[in-house]
Amino acid sequence: MLHNMNEIITDSDLVFITLDTLRYDVAQTLWVQGKLPNFSKWLSPKGWEQRHTPGSFTYAAHHAFFAGFLPTPIEAPKQPRLFATRFEGSETAVAGTCTFDAPNIVKGLQQKGFKTICIGGVGFFNKQTPLSNVFPDLFEESYWEESFGVTNKDSTQVQFEKAADLLNQTASPVFLFINISAIHQPNCFYLDDNLQDTIESHAAALEYVDSQLPILMNALHKRRQQSFVICSADHGTTYGEDGYTGHRIGHSNVWTVPYLEVLLKK
Repeated sequence: MLHNMNEIITDSDLVFITLDTLRYDVAQTLWVQGKLPNFSKWLSPKGWEQRHTPGSFTYAAHHAFFAGFLPTPIEAPKQPRLFATRFEGSETAVAGTCTFDAPNIVKGLQQKGFKTICIGGVGFFNKQTPLSNVFPDLFEESYWEESFGVTNKDSTQVQFEKAADLLNQTASPVFLFINISAIHQPNCFYLDDNLQDTIESHAAALEYVDSQLPILMNALHKRRQQSFVICSADHGTTYGEDGYTGHRIGHSNVWTVPYLEVLLKK
């Protein structure tokens, strides 16, 4: 484990961004090509880490994430976890793991004095049905509006502006979770004169997300001495590979996701 989370949480904001449906191969190619300048500047100059997700679609993956089971390193699947909820027989919760006597890490962080905030994106966070309230209800504060969703070309800008506004309003340490919807289908509108979702429009959507990242990063920089940021896809997706389109399937383009974690200091 590179980070001792029991030490980090004493003086940090925590930010967890899920880039819904983002493929590792697309993300890393754009990074190598220099097309993600803000991710490179703010979060890592080395590119994405390749990991395996615990779930092949949004609902399954986020249930695992909020229990502390983040995507696992491909070469070290038993690597110690950053966060865990206490249960008998855990093999990956060690001394540096922040372990909670709570049903999920959101409630655990709340017990530690963090204000917990959810900014939803895709349908599982839209608060319009009992099912789509499951994740928002974990948090003290949760927000969703239609402009945060998959049909708005400017969704990431609106989501990050909401996050910045909320960060400016509180002096308490925060656990801020944001589910970015832009990369999820439909993403065809991120290319001009394009009517079909393709791997190229998937890439263009990530470039759009990158262009909006300074809104959030600048807001974080104004706050505490340090912030710990986790940024990961929840799962990938397919665009015709091996006859598959979409996700919730056992395909390498679905299970393999980009991941990064970084401790940002002023």
